[in-house]
Amino acid sequence: MEATVQRKQTSFRLRTDLLDFMKKDAERENRTLNNFLESLLLDYYYNEPNEVTKAAIEEAMNRKEYPEEELYDSVDDLFKALDAE
Repeated sequence: MEATVQRKQTSFRLRTDLLDFMKKDAERENRTLNNFLESLLLDYYYNEPNEVTKAAIEEAMNRKEYPEEELYDSVDDLFKALDAE
């Protein structure tokens, strides 16, 4: 049995154009505006990468040299190289 999530009603001001965009996106996903915004906020605050992912991101961002054979101009070039192996 799942625990009930406590919620508290609140209000805040948003730009009308931003609110219109969010309403359209919520409708497109067949969700309420409240559910849509709550999901966005949960993703923002709780989707932190794990330590392995953080290390991989750090390595990729700080890598100075890439061996020539690992660089491809397009996905097609990558697939051609893989097919050649």
